[in-house]
Amino acid sequence: PWRGARDPHNVCRLLSGRALGFYAQDAGVALRKNLGILRRLLCQESTKFRKVWTSHSTSPITYESGRIYFDNYRCCVSSIAGEPRILYQMPPCSKSEKIEDALLLECPLGETLPSLSDYKTSLAVLTAQNWLLRLSANTGEILEKIYLAGSYCKFRYLNWDSPQEVMVVKSVQQKLSAAARQAGIQQSVLFFLAVFRVLPLSFIGMLEINKKIFGNSVMDVAISNGILIVMYSVGLVKLYSFQAISEQFMEQHFDLGSEFSWNNRVGIVGKYPFGLPCNIKITDTPPLLFEVSSLENAFQIGGYPWHYIITPNNKKHKGVFYICSLKDNTLAKNGIQDMKCCSLEPDWIYFHPDTSGRIIHVGPNLIKVLKMKEIENNTNQQEIVEDFIIVANRENIVNNSVTVTASGRVVKKRFNLLDDDPEQETFKIVNHEDELDLLSVVAVTQIGPDGRAHLDLHCNEHGILLKTVPFLESWDVTYSHQVYFDRDVVLHIEQKPNRIFSCYVYQMVCDSENEDDHTSYKKKKRLCCKKGGRIFEYF
Repeated sequence: PWRGARDPHNVCRLLSGRALGFYAQDAGVALRKNLGILRRLLCQESTKFRKVWTSHSTSPITYESGRIYFDNYRCCVSSIAGEPRILYQMPPCSKSEKIEDALLLECPLGETLPSLSDYKTSLAVLTAQNWLLRLSANTGEILEKIYLAGSYCKFRYLNWDSPQEVMVVKSVQQKLSAAARQAGIQQSVLFFLAVFRVLPLSFIGMLEINKKIFGNSVMDVAISNGILIVMYSVGLVKLYSFQAISEQFMEQHFDLGSEFSWNNRVGIVGKYPFGLPCNIKITDTPPLLFEVSSLENAFQIGGYPWHYIITPNNKKHKGVFYICSLKDNTLAKNGIQDMKCCSLEPDWIYFHPDTSGRIIHVGPNLIKVLKMKEIENNTNQQEIVEDFIIVANRENIVNNSVTVTASGRVVKKRFNLLDDDPEQETFKIVNHEDELDLLSVVAVTQIGPDGRAHLDLHCNEHGILLKTVPFLESWDVTYSHQVYFDRDVVLHIEQKPNRIFSCYVYQMVCDSENEDDHTSYKKKKRLCCKKGGRIFEYF
C-alpha cells in the first residue's frame, strides 16, 4: 500500500538519513545529480567537443576552474562562454611588479568570515617585489596586500600545504655572489618559508632552512600535509612535523596588521618596509619522522594503509618503482613495478588522486591502474594487483634487416621500434576529472610531418572507453603540452619555440549531425576579434 510523507516509516528513514548527512533538498545532492546527467550527456555518441576559439601569447598561459590566465595572470578570460569574454585586464607593469606565481582561493564551507569579499573566489598572487596580494577572481581588484620581506630574500613560489586551508610561500635558494664568496663570507640560510592560513588570511609563521641544522647538501624543501620535506643532493629525503617544529621553536606569535618590535625594529606585521618577522627559529635538529633514499628525490606517500613509492637510489634502477609500507618499510607483494620500457621518455607512476588508494602507472603504450589487497593470513603486508589496464591502439611492427656474410650466408637481424616511437600511438598525459569521475588520456600519433592527438575519456572505476575527442590542431611531440578536461570544456595549451604559447578551447555541444569533425571545422568561417589588446580567433 502507498505510504504518504507523514507515514512513520518514511519519517524514520528521513531522520536516519539526516543523521548521516543526507538531505533530499541539499545543494550537494542536486549537484551530484546534475553532474550525473552531464556525464551521461557527455558520453552520448551525438555529443561532440567543438573548437570554439584560440589565442596566442608570448608569456605562459595557465588555467584554473573555468578561468584562463594570460600575461602572467594580469589578464583573465572565461572559458565558459562560446566567445572569448575577458573577466579583467590589469594595466601593464614593470618587471619588478611581475606576478611570479598564483593560487586560486575558494570560499570555505560552514564558516563565518569577517569580510563579504571572503565569500567570493579570489586569487592569491606573489609579485617579484615580495608582495603577496589577494585579488578578486572576477574583477582583478586588490582585496588585500601583504609585504613579505626586504631584499635579503626573494620569494617566488606559492603552494598548498593543505588545499584551501594552509598556503606556503617559498623563496629561491639563497646564494652568495662571486665577490662575497671571494671575501670569505659564509651563507648558512638556504631557504625561507612563510606559512599562512587562508580565508581569512592569517599569518602562521616564517622559518628559515639553515644548513647548520639540516646539513650542507640540502637541495630543496617543501611543506605538504603538515610535513616539512627536506631533499638532499645525494637522493636522501627527510620528513619532519611542521606542527612540532612550530610548537618547539616559535619565539612569538604575530597577527597581520599588528604593531611589533623585532630585532630592535618597530613596525607593522605585513606592511612595507618591515614585512614579516622570521618568528620560527630552528636552533636544533627537530625530531625526524621518516627518511628514505630515492633516485632524484622521487618520493610519494598515499594508499590505504599508508605506503610510499620510490626508485632505488642508483641510475641502473631508473624506471623501477618500489611500493613499500610506511609503517615498517616492508616491500608490498608484487611491489616492484617495472614496465621494462625501451623509450626516450620514461614511464611514470603516482597515487590515484581520487583518494581510492589506487596507483596509476603510465608507460608509452600501457596504463596500469593498480590497487592494494590484503594478503590472507598476513594483515601486515599488502599485495599489489591490477585493477584494470588501458592499452594503446597500435600495431606490433617489427623491422627486419637482411645482411649477407662473406660466405654467402643470409643473416636476418630483428629489432623492435622504441616503445614511444612517434609513428605509433603513445600515451602522453593522464588526468582525473573528479566531478565526472572520468580518466582523461591524451594519445598522440605522428602522421607524416604532423602529429595528431586525441583525448580518450575512460570510466574511472573499470577503465572502459566512453568517449574520444580529437584535437583539430597538429601536435608536435617536441613541444611542451598541457591538456585540461573540466566538465564540459577541454583546453589544450602548448609552448612552441621562442616562447610562443597557444591556447585552444573546445566546448561540449549536443549535435545530431554526423558530419566529420575535421570536415565541419574546415567549413566554418574563422573570425578574429581584438579584446583588451589581445587577438582571439573564434569559429
